[in-house]
Amino acid sequence: MSSGSMNAIGVDIGGTFTDLVGLRAGELVISKTLTTPANPTQGVATALSLAGTRLSDVDEFLHGSTIAINTVLERKGAATALITTAGFRDVYEIARGNRPDAFDIGFRRPEPLVPRHLRFEVRERLNAKGEVLVPIDVEAVRALGERLRALGITSVAVCLLHAYANPVHEEAAGRVLREAFPDLFVTLSHEILREFREYERTSTTVLNAYVGPRVAHYLRTLRGHLEDHGFDGAIHIMRSNGGSMSLAHAAVEPVSMMESGPVAGMIGAGAVAKLLGIRQAIGFDMGGTTAKATLITDGVPGIEDGYYIGGYATGQPMQLPVVAIVEVGTGGGSIAWRDGSGGVHVGPQSAGSDPGPVCYGRGGHEPTITDANLILGRLNPQRFLGGGMALDLPAARAAMDQRIAAPSGLSTEEAALGVVRIADSAMALAVRAVSVRKGVDPREAAMIAFGGAGPVHAAALCKEIYIPTLVIPKLPGNFSALGMLLAPWRQDWVRTLVGVLGKLDGARVHAGYEELMAAGHRQLAADGLEPQRAVFQLGADLRYRGQEHTIAVPVPSAAALVGADAAVTDTFHALHDMRYGHAAQGETIEVANLRLTVTVPRDGAGIEAFLAAPFVPESPRPEQLRPVVYTDHERPVQARVLWRPSLAPGSTVEGPAVIEEPNSTTVIFPGDVARVTEHGHLVVSIHLPQGEAE
Repeated sequence: MSSGSMNAIGVDIGGTFTDLVGLRAGELVISKTLTTPANPTQGVATALSLAGTRLSDVDEFLHGSTIAINTVLERKGAATALITTAGFRDVYEIARGNRPDAFDIGFRRPEPLVPRHLRFEVRERLNAKGEVLVPIDVEAVRALGERLRALGITSVAVCLLHAYANPVHEEAAGRVLREAFPDLFVTLSHEILREFREYERTSTTVLNAYVGPRVAHYLRTLRGHLEDHGFDGAIHIMRSNGGSMSLAHAAVEPVSMMESGPVAGMIGAGAVAKLLGIRQAIGFDMGGTTAKATLITDGVPGIEDGYYIGGYATGQPMQLPVVAIVEVGTGGGSIAWRDGSGGVHVGPQSAGSDPGPVCYGRGGHEPTITDANLILGRLNPQRFLGGGMALDLPAARAAMDQRIAAPSGLSTEEAALGVVRIADSAMALAVRAVSVRKGVDPREAAMIAFGGAGPVHAAALCKEIYIPTLVIPKLPGNFSALGMLLAPWRQDWVRTLVGVLGKLDGARVHAGYEELMAAGHRQLAADGLEPQRAVFQLGADLRYRGQEHTIAVPVPSAAALVGADAAVTDTFHALHDMRYGHAAQGETIEVANLRLTVTVPRDGAGIEAFLAAPFVPESPRPEQLRPVVYTDHERPVQARVLWRPSLAPGSTVEGPAVIEEPNSTTVIFPGDVARVTEHGHLVVSIHLPQGEAE
């Protein structure tokens, strides 16, 4: 891991922009450039060049990417097969048998990533305790491998019944496949997930196999590119649980990097919340392609075990710990369009970086949210990307008028304001999903907004949901890359162990935790990390008897779980009450799984120090005035236009105002008041309608 004196860089490759934040000899370096979709490493090279950084001087390279999740959403994964226990190949397609949207007559079940003719069965059987009932037919596995090769299959998922209890048969199958067919990408369920729930375990294993070859190729290309340019340090990849992992680990367990890009910014938002003493915060990240929201409590983003890629109703379940992010397809590049009946929609299609919004002048002709903000005066055509990219206002107006305004009988400004409001409504739903639905009143929370477009829209969102305080941290446009330099190395392990709390077999519990600890030490050794620097946190999944779902509860020790100590039971009751609004103190509590989380905190306080450092402003720049449309398209308001890097700590700015900086723009509404903290973060008091803020 990086130390304060080492040189580390974080690179976030998004759908529109590639962001870089680095620490070089204790100094911060930043850059932002358009992503090159055909060759993402080109964007990395450009960002490094803009930052004046040579790879040969870098000790650690941290990276987040959307390649894994996009491979699933676009269904561009490998030709994948599934091998499972005889009689169980349809578990993956039958799924849960529930109907999430009962009133949708057009509802369709999730489409399996592996069709039925590529799901194969092998004779073997264990019982739920992991005892062998029918030995595996190894020769049948070998024959299956030959068949897969003949079919042109490049990746295989092996998920056998009860392998979570005893992986002996999966290990045997894996040995045969890996030795006889070295070109086959082999994923064994127990190497990814040692937890019951047959459907979710199968889906997670298939996801890993489906994205594996493409992600592994991407990571090899990235490593080759870095090494060709003189890099010989450590490469760490952001993972969905808010930590990082080695590139070698990411290449065999790519399912862990599904939400690799978005989580880093939420880690950074947590650090800002802790610094400013904000107990409940909502992290809001709006980039060029999507917007995301996460609930942050006491500086820690919420983590859930289980996630649906592509949405709950029709998505693919992934049973791994993930920072609880809600994502919507509204980013700066999201396209505004009219349907057949004249209704105006925004997204989820994005203009991305190529061609990008119309105003980029790169061949785009569909109006986007960025074009709408430019038309409304919220963006400065001369100062975009610090003046590095001039925006074409007449082209944006012409596209908005031709595609939206004229066919709808609206003025150009009215259409642009409508586009922005539609986007704000969609993003407000995401913010509600991580606050109201989690039992948190937004009126008692603060929003921490970042991403290139986040500060443009954040104040309007706060007004819609009645959030009284908005924080725009330093470097909001590069914040996800900055968050990578805060992320600890992290790995989660789980073992299913079902029993009644207070009546558990002590020997089994101790053996289970010892097995998890041994796995933790093996991974630390594999990644070259010192075990004495690691933090081991035990946990258990608990539920009231008769319940289906569990709550993860921290456990002080194996003995505390066996003894059903108050430290365990009281925490479970409190967490249940917080999530569901009630607790049943007298009910029997069941254990479903044992858990272990191992983290290795980052050395040095480089980025924490930057976030907390006293802010030294640049020399003042002349203030400007510009007409900005806030709420009435017919009455633009003369707004002060200020340069954020020259605003001194303690200074206040009353709206209407627009605060510009190299890689983002903050829009301050009339009645709102922004204050610059001693650290250089912006804290905005939102003017809310009377009677709702209380």
